[in-house]
Amino acid sequence: MKRIQAVVVRTVIGLMINAFAISVAIAQTPRPALLVLEKNDSALAIVDPSSLKIVGRVPAGKDPHEVVVSDDGTLAFVSNYGAFGNPLHTISVIDLAHQQALPAIDLGPLIAPHGLDAANRRIYFTAEISKVIGWIDPSSRQVGWVLGLGQNRTHMVKAAKDGNAIYTSNVMSDSISVIEKDASLQGWRETVIPVGKGPEGFDVSPDGKELWAANSHDGTVSVIDLGSKRVVQVLSVPSKSTNRLKFTPDGGTVLISDLGTGDLVFLDAKARKEIKRINLGKGCAGILIAPDGTRAFVAVSPNDRIAVVDLKSMTTTGQFTTGKGPDGMAWAK
Repeated sequence: MKRIQAVVVRTVIGLMINAFAISVAIAQTPRPALLVLEKNDSALAIVDPSSLKIVGRVPAGKDPHEVVVSDDGTLAFVSNYGAFGNPLHTISVIDLAHQQALPAIDLGPLIAPHGLDAANRRIYFTAEISKVIGWIDPSSRQVGWVLGLGQNRTHMVKAAKDGNAIYTSNVMSDSISVIEKDASLQGWRETVIPVGKGPEGFDVSPDGKELWAANSHDGTVSVIDLGSKRVVQVLSVPSKSTNRLKFTPDGGTVLISDLGTGDLVFLDAKARKEIKRINLGKGCAGILIAPDGTRAFVAVSPNDRIAVVDLKSMTTTGQFTTGKGPDGMAWAK
């Protein structure tokens, strides 16, 4: 009897410890949280943006490249790319509150998902090799819509908040696609806009009037007027391999990362000229700007760290070490 009682006691204590561990794990997920993909470790790091401490890690599937968060802040979606050597066809799903991986979404014949965006209660994605874009319903985790673009290496995607317009960069077609709802066609109209060589990182200005595309193969930035859907100016921004381009929330400044040099470049959006550049390491990739516009987090991928940049002074104010190959980032409210 004593042996049985001891077993029962140990079992109860074990359950209590497990329950406590789970509650601690849940409590460790901050709000807001900074999410960082560690590509070479196939993991997602959950970071407290105040302390810059990593509070959890979750498996993110093979070759994770981009991450976004559902509108309600509960789920993270990660594109499993694979690209040229071994193209993949899944989007990983992560429960942020419990810091655990959920069953991945199998895209079937839609190959090499890369770019992601969350808007209009949907998760938009690109599938490069299949030359399509689509969206997923985060509630059902099912693909609800797919549209073929016919462009080569459709890499990044951004959707308008109401879902009535979608933008993509098409690296090997040297183009930007503007896809708009068109009632007369009972569907969508695609306008393909030629830009510089190898457009990859791009962003739409906060007022929705312009799209700026960083052309990674020729060191230029194409400024597109979205009203007329044409390039109105080409800016020279010397670089080896521009990776991402982001507007600050006030629309006043544009940040560009250079994977080839490790420079972070600041452009005055109104004057349309370079105002500063700082070197952060061997190569810069993903950029995430905090919603309040005070800080930018920049992935210094070859150095396995994230640099923290004060956007007022345009200087680095901190950094933290990550796993191998940090790149895509997202903000979880």
